[in-house]
Amino acid sequence: MTAQSYDFLDDAPVIPVIAINQIEHAIPLAEALVAGGIRNLEITLRTDCALDAIRLIAQEVEGAFVGAGTVCNPIQFEQAVSAGANFVVSPGSSAALFEVAASSVPLLPGAVTASEVMAAREAGFNILKFFPASTSGGAAAIKAFAGPFGDIRFVPTGGINLENAIDYLSLHNVRAVGGSWLTPADAINDERWDVITELAVTASQLGQ
Repeated sequence: MTAQSYDFLDDAPVIPVIAINQIEHAIPLAEALVAGGIRNLEITLRTDCALDAIRLIAQEVEGAFVGAGTVCNPIQFEQAVSAGANFVVSPGSSAALFEVAASSVPLLPGAVTASEVMAAREAGFNILKFFPASTSGGAAAIKAFAGPFGDIRFVPTGGINLENAIDYLSLHNVRAVGGSWLTPADAINDERWDVITELAVTASQLGQ
């Protein structure tokens, strides 16, 4: 288990899954989300400027708790932490990731099968990413896991939007959800930060 606390997940019900293609968008995008009540920001390592974006947001955006997503190996994990990531999210899990996270920032390893959940739990992790949620049984699958894995909590992502997020958040074994709907590409490209803030406000109130 990592030495860090997962209490940051209680700050808001939604973690935006963000792909930043232009580094100049990093700070205003993060500021717009924080202004709307969304502090936990998952910057995916799917773009060339992702690590630079994490570094900028960590240094410049007050109130942001920035994390790295799509982390698939220990090298990426260490790069993300060096850039300033406060937490790390992986689409899956491995013994190597478990090891590198053992004494570092919180890791949300991915698990969608009973065997994967058991492996993560044996490694000391009880808060897991459930990805891709919509094609892995959705809310019904997570609800079913509550029986054999009563001590496990999930952060589902993949196919979650404003319309179905509450189906997941209503489950007692869901800690938060992740989604890309808070950061639509057209709003980012047009630098409509007001739109992002409005979406964040709505998301921050889900489940209340």
